[in-house]
Amino acid sequence: MPLLYTIGKLTVAPTVRLAFRPHVEGLEHIPPTGGAIFAGNHLSVADELLLGTVVPRHLAFWAKSEYFNGTGVKGIFSKFVLTGLGAIPVERAGGRAALSAFDAAIPVLKAGDLVAVYPEGTRSPDGRLYRGRTGTARLALAAGVPVIPVGVIGTDKAQPIGTRIPRPGRAKITIKFGKPLDFTGRSDDRTSLRQMTDELMAEIQKLTGQEYVPRYAPRRAEPTADPTA
Repeated sequence: MPLLYTIGKLTVAPTVRLAFRPHVEGLEHIPPTGGAIFAGNHLSVADELLLGTVVPRHLAFWAKSEYFNGTGVKGIFSKFVLTGLGAIPVERAGGRAALSAFDAAIPVLKAGDLVAVYPEGTRSPDGRLYRGRTGTARLALAAGVPVIPVGVIGTDKAQPIGTRIPRPGRAKITIKFGKPLDFTGRSDDRTSLRQMTDELMAEIQKLTGQEYVPRYAPRRAEPTADPTA
């Protein structure tokens, strides 16, 4: 676990847990060792903060590449923090540039680390669960690791879209971890990837109870920093 991440687990994490008091279910489904992908619904910016707080191991998130390339004191500090947390840089331009982050996640997973992704590709605009994009399944097959479904409830009330700072006490936060999905040996053709993705989204829906929408969530003006979308 990166040093800065360890410091955060000892300092920031207890404060966040005390403030939000998240109810957590299914921690037994988190493997004690080995790589795995955490794939969950996405309601709020607070999802990443709370997920990192309750998962006992290091969890690598995606971060926009410009945060690693900034100049001046702010840029240097941003790069220091994200590097220290073990974040994975992703290009917002898309195409081959974005796929470089996908490639970067494979050795991270093969080395036994955990990576968090959001199959919907962006935050839900209305609290419903939207159709998943197939990048998560492709990443699982390429790295040879299981996918752990994650269901988060209540973060859209604690930090609604457009709100900069989460507000503890506004809603009960629940985080559920499902049984790992093993896609080993499955084909990586388009039909198979879609089938695996639909299976994953069905498991997430079981955890959250959200209404499912069989179409992709509309993109916001600010693109998601998740190249598996």
